[in-house]
Amino acid sequence: MNPFAPRIEISLSQIRENTQILSDLYLEKGISLMGVTKAVLGEPSIAKAMIEGGVQLIADSRIENILKMKNAGISIPFVLLRTPLSQAESIVENVDISLNTEIETIKRLSHHAKTQNKTHQVIIMVELGDLREGVMLCDLSQFIRETLSLPNIKIIGIGCNLACYGGIKPDDKNMRELSEQVDLLENEFQIDLEIISGGNSANYEWFKSSQNVGRVNNLRLGESILLGCETVGRKAIPGLHRSAFQLVAEVIESKKKPSLPSGEICQDAFGNVSSFLDRGIRKRAIIALGRQDVPVSSLKSIDPLRMIGSSSDHIILDGESHNLEVGDEVRFSLDYGGLLAVMTSPFVMKQFTDCNSQKAI
Repeated sequence: MNPFAPRIEISLSQIRENTQILSDLYLEKGISLMGVTKAVLGEPSIAKAMIEGGVQLIADSRIENILKMKNAGISIPFVLLRTPLSQAESIVENVDISLNTEIETIKRLSHHAKTQNKTHQVIIMVELGDLREGVMLCDLSQFIRETLSLPNIKIIGIGCNLACYGGIKPDDKNMRELSEQVDLLENEFQIDLEIISGGNSANYEWFKSSQNVGRVNNLRLGESILLGCETVGRKAIPGLHRSAFQLVAEVIESKKKPSLPSGEICQDAFGNVSSFLDRGIRKRAIIALGRQDVPVSSLKSIDPLRMIGSSSDHIILDGESHNLEVGDEVRFSLDYGGLLAVMTSPFVMKQFTDCNSQKAI
């Protein structure tokens, strides 16, 4: 038995193979990939697996994660997905490309790029319906004009984001709109836009059904590489591994108990008033894992086991049909939200199963 739980077991070979399959697939229509590491807290070993699998850029939303990867010796170009005004100086110093939607932020980047005698590259994000980040199409031409006037700033691309906030799926209509905007901007300003980043892991179905991807030549992939699925309906992508990440927790109590609490029911620790079904005396197991580590709704028992409830640091399982004893381990698969939480938790050991290394992040 592994000496430490809870832990997340990570297969770098599966991540590498997923990246290679997706890189080859998208390249069939001329689309390159950014590997997105924000869900894994910029873990350098995972970034390296993505690079070995064929991504040409590493993208993250937090500069701290990028610094971690750079300090680990990763020298591939980095893209910052979220650009706070307050971090402009550090962004210019440490990041090759940033995604932007506010002219004031680009002015600040320009100032620091001039001070540091650098040219900072930007991708301008446009709004195509999802209502997260993006310049409105009616403002795009003026936005580009102002950006082009700034010293030490180079526009290298246009991008959009879909299916993250509003859940708007990428389709032929919004992807064609993106391509048309690229053509208009290049003609109006006599510029060449190198990167046309059409979206993320949600673009898989559009890609597979589209006969013509237009000007789109880049996607930013995280979940499909890490968890092997697209993100419109969370369907498995054929040929990809779905088990690169497995969460393991230890059984710390195993007893027969009533299924119905006794006494007056009030609010639980999270302000909820629960109702219970009397199923008689049943074997119950408690594992050393809770809401502080991961959203319980993000867990799917591999065994399988039914989760009865949870608190901040305990999850209660129905063990009636399972001979669970203290010290046994229970395995779970994770959705994207669960992966994000577990990789961020300082209480979950990160173990790489195919390189014999483990670390607490």
